[in-house]
Amino acid sequence: MRRKQILVMALIIAVVMLAGCSGSSPDDTVYKIATDTTFAPFEFQDSSGNYVGIDIEILEAISEDQGFKYELNPLGFNAAVAALESNQSDAVIAGMSITEKRELVYDFSAPYYDSGVVMAVSASNEAIKKYEDLDGKKVAVKVGTEGATFAESIQDTYDFELVYFDESPFMYEDVITGNSVACFEDYPVMGYGISQGNGLKMVTEMEKGSSYGFAVLKDKNTELLEMFNTGLVNIKENGKYKEIIDKYISVE
Repeated sequence: MRRKQILVMALIIAVVMLAGCSGSSPDDTVYKIATDTTFAPFEFQDSSGNYVGIDIEILEAISEDQGFKYELNPLGFNAAVAALESNQSDAVIAGMSITEKRELVYDFSAPYYDSGVVMAVSASNEAIKKYEDLDGKKVAVKVGTEGATFAESIQDTYDFELVYFDESPFMYEDVITGNSVACFEDYPVMGYGISQGNGLKMVTEMEKGSSYGFAVLKDKNTELLEMFNTGLVNIKENGKYKEIIDKYISVE
């Protein structure tokens, strides 16, 4: 009788231990992934308040392909980066340009989109058509973007003043109201905005910029980064990636 009780107890302990192990399985991991709030067509809210866009759909497609779970945290670009650096988020996908400076702090995925920079002015502005026309005037940029980096690189050459904004819509409004005469923005973002009637027009050819990447803190969440890279290859091969891009960016 005693032997039977011992066997029953051993079985119970084994079941409890197994349940405990299954609770810590990687399959139950929910990654916290931060993103921007207004960077259409990569991330923005639709009429129902849901976050949509290229980044959102690429992440969703890759998570389905690789079988991982995530919680999306739309924080704004600067807040998203701060959350990553303070370990409050596991990764960032927010139209984030891969640069040498950032690669000192983050590990990036393979590029998922190649971008560039353009200058835009109010749709009614006929005076600003080239960089030389910016002399002595105010130019709007969004903090942390490729557009801001490019504008800073030519600021001394063309002698203009920079005005910084945290969100693209505020930057556009500053140009439309005439406080700034122009802004610099990522080409696909500006192209999408113009197609949606943002009141601006592009006046320069696209300057080649950096590619966008999915970022994790350096030497952390390597398994998530590997899954993103593998999934990116898969959705490009099965046509899902092209379907997402074509949905948001017109192919001429």
